[in-house]
Amino acid sequence: MDSPTRRNRLDEEESPYLRQHADNPVNWQPWDETALEAARERDVPIFLSIGYSACHWCHVMEEESFADEDVAEVLNEHFVPIKVDREERPDVDSVYMTVCQLVTGSGGWPLSAWLTPEGKPFYVGTYFPKEAKRGQPGFLDLCSRIAASWSDPDDREEMANRADQWTRAAKDRLEETPDSVRASEPPSSDVLESAADAALRSADREYGGFGSGGPKFPQPARLLVLCRAFDRTGRDAYLDVVRETLDAMAAGGLYDHVGGGFHRYCVDRDWTVPHFEKMLYDNAELPRAYLAGYQLTGDDRYAEVVRDALAFVERELTHEEGGFFSTLDAQSEDPGTGEREEGAFYVWTPAAVDAVLEDALDADLVRARFGITESGNFEGETVPNVDASIPDLAAEFDLDEADVERRLEDARERLFEAREDRPRPNRDEKVLAGWNGLTIAAFAEAALVLGEDAYAETAVDALEFVRERLWDAESGRLFRRYKDGDVAVDGYLEDYAFLARGALGCYEATGEVDHLGFALDLARGIESEFWDADRGTLYFTPASGESLVTRPQELGDQSTPASAGVAVEVLLALDGVADEDFEGIAEAVLETHANRLEASPLEHGTLCLAADRLESGALEVTVAAETVPDDWREAFATRYVPDRLLARRPPTDEELADWLDALGLDEAPPIWAGREARDGEPTLYVCRGRTCSPPTHDAAAAIEWLGGEGGEDVPF
Repeated sequence: MDSPTRRNRLDEEESPYLRQHADNPVNWQPWDETALEAARERDVPIFLSIGYSACHWCHVMEEESFADEDVAEVLNEHFVPIKVDREERPDVDSVYMTVCQLVTGSGGWPLSAWLTPEGKPFYVGTYFPKEAKRGQPGFLDLCSRIAASWSDPDDREEMANRADQWTRAAKDRLEETPDSVRASEPPSSDVLESAADAALRSADREYGGFGSGGPKFPQPARLLVLCRAFDRTGRDAYLDVVRETLDAMAAGGLYDHVGGGFHRYCVDRDWTVPHFEKMLYDNAELPRAYLAGYQLTGDDRYAEVVRDALAFVERELTHEEGGFFSTLDAQSEDPGTGEREEGAFYVWTPAAVDAVLEDALDADLVRARFGITESGNFEGETVPNVDASIPDLAAEFDLDEADVERRLEDARERLFEAREDRPRPNRDEKVLAGWNGLTIAAFAEAALVLGEDAYAETAVDALEFVRERLWDAESGRLFRRYKDGDVAVDGYLEDYAFLARGALGCYEATGEVDHLGFALDLARGIESEFWDADRGTLYFTPASGESLVTRPQELGDQSTPASAGVAVEVLLALDGVADEDFEGIAEAVLETHANRLEASPLEHGTLCLAADRLESGALEVTVAAETVPDDWREAFATRYVPDRLLARRPPTDEELADWLDALGLDEAPPIWAGREARDGEPTLYVCRGRTCSPPTHDAAAAIEWLGGEGGEDVPF
């Protein structure tokens, strides 16, 4: 029988992205010891290709090169070709993407890297066409030249030297901590305002968002920084940029006006045409930004966007037993051509609208509202964008505004039903612990802010799904990926941190102590697997996991929030409950990276939020009650309190004792101690740091105390 590396092994994998390449003539290998050992034994380079299932240019490179017999012959003869799903293995992606960005100044997917048998990179890039075009080398010629150079002793020595240099550069960027210039204390809350000021400078005040051109990416971490900075300072410019960006994203093509939810990014400056893939994490973090915007402005449109985005997640990205799938592809089959085309599921023509909407007035309203024209805005068809306001449409068509809104919503529902009959984009049905954590947190927060318990039920269902399948309680070990009964990949820091945030959110939304216990277990996992006390930092990969050429940290925000930043915020939130010194870990991480945050705060927005939380002190809202009164929920729902912990507890100490047993605590932590219900009524305690409001039965009084407008400070 042939060696495993002499055949394509991807049909043995669960990742939909890897399985998409199982029929390629390239003898693809997964990233495992079998493949790495084969490269060492054959003494040939590794060709590493990293992508994900919804990646448009990944599909293009497959069709052009990886399905080509001539390319396959060169790759199979002279390399060990390895395919990696970046969503399953963000550690591998982080290492080689960092090298690509350092060497070329940019990055993206597909990521193409040529490595020594030891895994050290000596040539990197992203998409390569099969044949040279527009200044790009052709992939086939490039592979042939690299293979020839590897066989030449002088060239190979140069390649080895380059690989050593690039690996050292990656280690310096990803792994090292600033021992020689470490700050003596954590950064102050000033870094939050510095990050907000940098966001202001980068804001596109004409079209919304950040940057002066395209493509335009949603930047939820920046929006949350601006929201917190506005809350701290009252500076209107911060909130203005939040409004402009939320409005632009909700009006443009980034947002799916027919089915709800957000696409990955827009290719232009004015948010007109998206890159059509839909990622779970965008539809988790963007709703959190819109919830913050809703609380700060009272704009009901933002709440509507949240409801529609979460409805999309429930409808199209939810496992039947709970848990959330990863992505929807950008491509789907075009009914007219039968070919898979980007955006085919989402675009419209006037004729397509007319075919669905028999009423001519409704069709005219839809075309005018969403800019659907004969010329279109995307390859002769139209991505719906809000092109006319409700008042303008009412004036143009001589209708009242309520009638316009009613007609448009009825028309949208019919367009949605018609669109459901189109060939659908492929769905990547991996369930990733970290991405689920982000989404669970979004649903839990929506339950609190919008007052809809169904969102909490969805959050809890997903949390229990992930916990049952990916958490090994006996070892305290979290796995990253579940698909069709298969569990794989040791969890990374983002999996523990994001899921802990989601579990904590479920506790706040439901008052169920078991969710708090799970959050504490995950926080203990963060300490045992990722915390390096000697270096004062949190690493991205677990101490017990696979060793790569470098051990990365994730300090900066990317398409998801920095895992180190979320971990620090979660540790700070849980410190008031845990026996462990979680605040000490959080403080040390911020101290270690203080100079980095002060030098480039916007890049590290989530860590800046954590630094602000540390300096401001824990904001604890302790509710001693069987259930939270409706008027309390409504009062806090409309109040923007971004760093609060809603610490629910039973009304009596006798009942609290059962909670303590469940958590393995010998005594009540300060957040609960002595805070039982008074006079047999639900009682509220609000504390910032070591200063507390008097116990009260009146949520308005507690909120007044929070705002510094009254109330008696009680030392705690």
